Amino acid sequence: MSEKPELNKSDDDNIKNMDLKETTAESPINTEIESKKNDETLKNAIEAADEKQINEVVESQSSQETLRQVSWLDSDERDQLISILSPEAAAILVEEAPQELATSMIENLETSIAARIIEELHSDTQADIVQDMKPVNAEAILSAMQPESAEDVRKLTQYAADTAGGLMELESFSFTNNETVGAVLRRMVEGDEEFERHRGQHPYIIDTSGVLQGVVSLRGLLRSKRSLKLTEIMSQAISVTADTGQDELIELFDKNPFLGIPVVDNQGVLLGVISRVGVAEAELERAEHESLSRQQVSDELRSMPTFLRARRRLAWLSSNIVLNIIAASVISAYEDTLTAVIAIAVFLPMVSDMSGCSGNQAVGVSMRELALGLTRPVDLFHVLRKELSVGIINGIILGILIGIVAWVWKDNFYLGLVIGMALSINTILAVSIGGTIPLILKRFGIDPAVASGPLLTTVTDMAGFFLVLSLASFFMPQLLS
Repeated sequence: MSEKPELNKSDDDNIKNMDLKETTAESPINTEIESKKNDETLKNAIEAADEKQINEVVESQSSQETLRQVSWLDSDERDQLISILSPEAAAILVEEAPQELATSMIENLETSIAARIIEELHSDTQADIVQDMKPVNAEAILSAMQPESAEDVRKLTQYAADTAGGLMELESFSFTNNETVGAVLRRMVEGDEEFERHRGQHPYIIDTSGVLQGVVSLRGLLRSKRSLKLTEIMSQAISVTADTGQDELIELFDKNPFLGIPVVDNQGVLLGVISRVGVAEAELERAEHESLSRQQVSDELRSMPTFLRARRRLAWLSSNIVLNIIAASVISAYEDTLTAVIAIAVFLPMVSDMSGCSGNQAVGVSMRELALGLTRPVDLFHVLRKELSVGIINGIILGILIGIVAWVWKDNFYLGLVIGMALSINTILAVSIGGTIPLILKRFGIDPAVASGPLLTTVTDMAGFFLVLSLASFFMPQLLS
């Protein structure tokens, strides 16, 4: 039996110190401190236009962390940062960014810089960004690109986003039918970058006119003689046309173990390839969009202008007043049997429900940014500040609207004042809680998706009832006069 080697005190201390360093390095507190330090360093470097420092910070951290910092910057700072980075580094960030943030990272750059970054992106990402831009900006950037690249982007933008044409990449791993197995293997060995770019694709065989002839498996290539022509070992390829819908694509990938499917035109010419990953991401994005639409927050990020965010949320919140008036009118039908004080209860559901809707919008944005890695628990006060700015705007406007309704409906100015003030204050409170509670729950290891809604509803209901009743008590003489 072999003996365990003995450790002297120095060795033991070294091991303890190593363990301590590892523990310290993995500590969430230290991670947050390091993150804040990088945030400050990057901010100062941008202000000083220190290209070397900016590149050092970006290279020292993950692209997801850099994206989080980018989402915090104002538009001028963001443009300056992206302009300083190499086109390759900027393209990596754009590829990983949410669609609306990716577009804002490109659209206002100097045309020549934007064109160089666009050319580094995958063709499907290029098309998505160009389609989201203002037509004038998009055309200026396309004109500055290489003619061939610009033409490819224009081709893709003609397809609907939820079709094979809109989801495909133009880059395909294709060979002509007169090539041999050996030629393909040599190209795979010599072109590592090209092979990596086409990962997930099998070699597709086309004729001299570009018409898809078949597909070759990688296993078939390795097991075949180098002198054989590709037509001798290829099999028939299942393909789709550019107008094939997303639902049909999902069904096709569910039934077949393919990593990619070629896209052809009506004459069978190979246009591009759609990947299983690309379809899965599109379906996830669609599900997310539908979920956010139910919460009426669309594709909002806190990096967007405050008044734009307020207007988007306010559009639905204002119309929701009509629905709440209908609900309140049911209670009002029994008002003749109630005293003047009880009349306040007619508006209690309005105050709690409208505030709850505002809070749920904030919850939806925080959940989305947590999922995208653009917000973390350490960003609590940043999120609170952003939500307060929206909450104050929407709270004042909604308070005025509901106050006017209460005043006109009951012919009592002070009743309108009570309800309007209560809704304004409760809306500000609701968006503050809604924006921050997912981060707090995440910090303590609680699933924010499960707990945020119930907690928000409870707090806003209690606060709404308290505000209405306490304000009504204060203005009691005027309400009864």
